[in-house]
Amino acid sequence: MKKLLIFVSFSLLFSCLGFLDAPSADAESCVNCHRGITPGLVKDWEASSHSKKGVSCSTCHGDKHNGPQNVKLAGLPDEPLCAQCHKKQFDEFAKGKHNFGWTSLNALPITHVEPDELMEGGRGCGGCHNMGIKTVAQKKEQRDKGYRYQNNSCDECHTRHTFSKKEALDPRACQQCHMGYDHPQWEMWSSAKHGTRWHARDSGNLPADAPAPKCQDCHMQDGSHENRTAWGFLGVRLPLPEDAQWKTDRITILKALGVLNPHTGEPTARLEAVKSVDMVRLTEEAWKSEREKMIKICSQCHSSQYAREQLAMGDSIMQKSDRLLAEAIEIVAGLYKDGIIKKPDKYSFAYPDFLYFMQTGGGDTNKLSYIDQVLFQMYMKHRMRAYQAFFHVNPDYAYWYGWAMMVKDLGNIKELEQTMRATHKK
Repeated sequence: MKKLLIFVSFSLLFSCLGFLDAPSADAESCVNCHRGITPGLVKDWEASSHSKKGVSCSTCHGDKHNGPQNVKLAGLPDEPLCAQCHKKQFDEFAKGKHNFGWTSLNALPITHVEPDELMEGGRGCGGCHNMGIKTVAQKKEQRDKGYRYQNNSCDECHTRHTFSKKEALDPRACQQCHMGYDHPQWEMWSSAKHGTRWHARDSGNLPADAPAPKCQDCHMQDGSHENRTAWGFLGVRLPLPEDAQWKTDRITILKALGVLNPHTGEPTARLEAVKSVDMVRLTEEAWKSEREKMIKICSQCHSSQYAREQLAMGDSIMQKSDRLLAEAIEIVAGLYKDGIIKKPDKYSFAYPDFLYFMQTGGGDTNKLSYIDQVLFQMYMKHRMRAYQAFFHVNPDYAYWYGWAMMVKDLGNIKELEQTMRATHKK
């Protein structure tokens, strides 16, 4: 066994030494060395369409890296490099909401007070929000911090080094990001009728041509990479609704998002940031355009009237959810106004701020109160479930994980307010 290990070690060494003498990083010399260093990547590339079509290592990585002494000279492909062969997909991606993932992450104030490993290191928010074309300066900043490999968005769905179209068309490719606390679309879809039919068909229990919509069928139809939704992630839009109560509630929510000044009602700089990353539809026409696209998609299986009724039901539950949330915001805002909750130093206003999430670090002057954390959970976790579940037609998530939890949150906030006022020392 010892002799075998020595033989393998020398084989790898000699293959790499041969690689050092190579004038350019051709595929054969790259593969000879990387079979021992990164065998999984070699297997992926050999199984890929790139391999069969003569797209070699140097096509994407350049030829400056030719041995272990200059690993960092290996170029890391980015979206513009992919665009040299995949221009249509690149142009679509550049206009779609996935392209704004990285920009929106960095536009959030919480990003800059959380552990860097969770953000630029890619284990927390940055693991999914790496999506988006970065500037040269942004890439350099990441490299300087040691985060060298978050360089490309294409490999989020077409993972390295197979870059498989079939993989990206599998709904499980969406699961890594579209699941969990604030956006459990995977859980909603997979446990609702669309998802259960897809799984049944995938296991052979439905005919191969039976309708069973997956994520990509509705949100990236015909392979389009320009994807967005009518309501957007924050679940707010402009113009404000005509219904007087809903208009008031929406204004309250926009104040808690920091988009409107809570004291004057005037727009803040955050509104421009929200606009720049395409997080909300800013006109009725823009909202209707996305809604009509979805109606057309739904109508491939259902009547358009049925589709309109179902989506309108989602709009209605959002209105009712906004009423609950606005009442809760106003209660907590009252505690700020009366000095019972002290404004964290990082806050712009003495008012709840949803874009600081669950942050508790940074010293006592920056810790969020417990009631603030309950309020944030009501917005980011339970309101999201309530309205998104209606659009994904998931009964359990709509009620038990969404609406019922919002009602519970509001009850908790009312009880906490009573206790805080009763025990406050003036």
